[in-house]
Amino acid sequence: MRVVLAEDQFLLREGLARLLDAFGHDVVATAATGPETLDALLRHRPDIGLIDVRMPPDNTDDGLRAALAARNNIPGLPILVLSQHVEQLYARELVADGAGGIGYLLKDRVFDGDEFFDNLERVAAGGTALDPAVITRLLERPGPKSALATLTDREREMLALMAEGLSNAAIARVLHLSKGAVSKYTTTTFDKLGLATDLSANRRVLAVLAYLDDSTRRR
Repeated sequence: MRVVLAEDQFLLREGLARLLDAFGHDVVATAATGPETLDALLRHRPDIGLIDVRMPPDNTDDGLRAALAARNNIPGLPILVLSQHVEQLYARELVADGAGGIGYLLKDRVFDGDEFFDNLERVAAGGTALDPAVITRLLERPGPKSALATLTDREREMLALMAEGLSNAAIARVLHLSKGAVSKYTTTTFDKLGLATDLSANRRVLAVLAYLDDSTRRR
């Protein structure tokens, strides 16, 4: 894959670039600031952007804002955020178009190279990959009037696993359920959230957005 790598720390940037190369991927550009990140994403239109959150010049959320701006110009541009921080508002905006191709992993929770690159390739293919700790931060328990309040604990647990990017088969393995049971729970969850089968957008993404919308309203 062609990758744009945005990371302001030199050693980490160089280490990630070498790791990507070792796994057979082509780093077409690197960036150390928010403006450089946006320029590289728009110029190279990579298969995926691997983006840090806090970068110069503001050292706040420059990387995320650059990723959002790039996706506004290139709809569906795959972005995998790799950060030490969870930025709730901009993470929610990053998936708000329902186009997929979004991931958010925490640096200190990446322990396995094969798993990391599985996530990278899943996002590049249009899927999602969200660290459970990110989900915990983003998806607070909804208020009593929310449609989400009708979900059972099992349905809520499955929705969190969907947000991580797991397929029905993978969810079945994690929860020790049959594929048929997972399919039934998934359909029930979508029905409770009012997600009709004829929706053109990915219903899994829309279900996660329902969580994020509810969390945003309660901030």
